[in-house]
Amino acid sequence: GISEKIRLYLIKKLLPHLEDRRKYHQDFASSTSFHGVHNIVQTRSKTRKVLWLLVVAGCLAVVIWQICSRFIYYFSWPTTTTVVVQYVENVKFPAVTFCNLNRFQTHAVSNLRIIFVIWNIVSGVLQKFVTEDKYSQEINDFLHGNQNFSIKGFTRKNGFYLNSSTLLECEFFGKPCYPQDFEHVFTEYGNCFTFNHNDLPARRVSLSGRGLHLLFDVQQEKFTDEPALGYTDAGITFVIHSPKELPRFDGLGLLTPVGTHAQVAIRQLKSIIQEYPWGECKPDIKLQYHKIYSTNGCLQECKARYIQDWCGCLPFVLPGNGTECDLLKFYNCVYPAVYDIEIKGLCTVGTHNSTCPTPCEETHYPTTITYSSFGGEKAIKYFSTKLKKSPEYIRQNLVRIDIKYHDLSYKITQQQKALTISELLADVGGQLGLFCGASMITIIELLEYIFTNFCWMCIFLLLKAPEMPQWNNPSQNQPTHKEKKKGIQEC
Repeated sequence: GISEKIRLYLIKKLLPHLEDRRKYHQDFASSTSFHGVHNIVQTRSKTRKVLWLLVVAGCLAVVIWQICSRFIYYFSWPTTTTVVVQYVENVKFPAVTFCNLNRFQTHAVSNLRIIFVIWNIVSGVLQKFVTEDKYSQEINDFLHGNQNFSIKGFTRKNGFYLNSSTLLECEFFGKPCYPQDFEHVFTEYGNCFTFNHNDLPARRVSLSGRGLHLLFDVQQEKFTDEPALGYTDAGITFVIHSPKELPRFDGLGLLTPVGTHAQVAIRQLKSIIQEYPWGECKPDIKLQYHKIYSTNGCLQECKARYIQDWCGCLPFVLPGNGTECDLLKFYNCVYPAVYDIEIKGLCTVGTHNSTCPTPCEETHYPTTITYSSFGGEKAIKYFSTKLKKSPEYIRQNLVRIDIKYHDLSYKITQQQKALTISELLADVGGQLGLFCGASMITIIELLEYIFTNFCWMCIFLLLKAPEMPQWNNPSQNQPTHKEKKKGIQEC
């Protein structure tokens, strides 16, 4: 009885009569805001009906094609790049890290040439160096005979130093600066020193053409490098970077040889990269030992994690708080581990799915550098008298470097989405309005029409569904042998 009541309710209340359904379809076609449909329904001329049907079908096909193409373009994640030059009243001065090309004091390494090979092993953590096999026996002999030898302490004590004898002049924007204003840092060049390492707010430049003025004495007779070849190069190498990032030489630092005056004009370039899938950056990545994210800092932390897991210690040139690796572990474990990291690609840089993707925002300092011979005759005589050195010494040891902003502006290179969600909706709405005169209201009308017909179809199928056969128990519904026999006798 309940199922029969439901069927009667569906027939009377929800499923309209055939005439009512036809009238509903006709009313929808006549009143819909989808342009052109009412011309097909209301016109009596068959020719006009056919023409309007072709027009509506053609416009609908064009709309579908245009909308599909816009969605395909959107899901290709296109980007555009804009370049904006912003002029300001003052601009922050970057950090500058200076190194002597001759890394060690001559008296300390005169009888310890193996130290250069050992330092190449240590600095290979920052940048991969290959040690020739001919040094393997010499390295093993040294390591077993000097197990307590500390390459970190040796380099800090006997490497290049910065004091009043090596930094003869220092001036930042008209004010004097001193060796104490430089922070010590280890790089592949050994002891290096960074100016403006703490990003002091006062270190801003408010006038182009002025900046950091330095005069170095490289003291060639006191420092050396690669003793088998003698003084291969002499001068100061430096790199300009953000104060919140570590210096990265990679063998490509700016070089100022002795006896020259380098005029360095810098610009500030900010790059803003879109996150994946439009760009390659991941904005949620944070570094543990660095203030801001950079690929170099991420790469160092990645190497530090793997080396600490494999060797149980941490190289002093990498960030972290683990136990410092001794020299024996450097050679027997750290050096092979770095090689394995690079061969297997355990610490990769670049794309969004790499270990260290591109930062979403980074600052570069493109430079223009020009050189001139340092000191005229009067200047040579002045410094010769002041330093009590010969004119030849002045030409062979002094390096002057001036670093300044080209102008008080910075350039922003920003990667932007070529098509946003709002622009995609505007494109779709424009195509619908242009070819079909449709709007959001029209789409709701169509959805309501489709939903109503779908409900009617479901009800119709439910009412017209055939009844399932009933499989009953033979013992209850089928006559037994005695009943059949009795029925036959009665018949």
